Amino acid sequence: MDIIFKIIAIGLITCLATMIVRPIRSDFAVIIAIVGGLIILFMVVNYLSSVFETFRNIIGITGLNSSLYTLLLKIIGVGYLVEFTAGICSDTGNSSLGDKVLLGGKIIILVMALPIITNILHIVMELLP
Repeated sequence: MDIIFKIIAIGLITCLATMIVRPIRSDFAVIIAIVGGLIILFMVVNYLSSVFETFRNIIGITGLNSSLYTLLLKIIGVGYLVEFTAGICSDTGNSSLGDKVLLGGKIIILVMALPIITNILHIVMELLP
């Protein structure tokens, strides 16, 4: 729980630094924002191991195909990467480009989710008499 306060502090310090630097050197403000975001990302990478361990436990308990869980993790990864990229686009004043990145990511996620949807439908159809 202590890490959330560190993340909040880094986020606020980064925001303040970009607000101070932007009128003087807008190019440095963008770099500061990106570096602050990367620092926060590196701080939470260690927590991903618990997510992977939980998914391994779920795979063991359910006995379902592990490729579905791998696909689910890829979808989550795409979502985070797209959101991070769109945020960078917005920070650089290209919110229109960020919106298009989000749209592209949503379409990719939809296409990637089709096998999961298909498997769920097959399971439901097997349960029906």
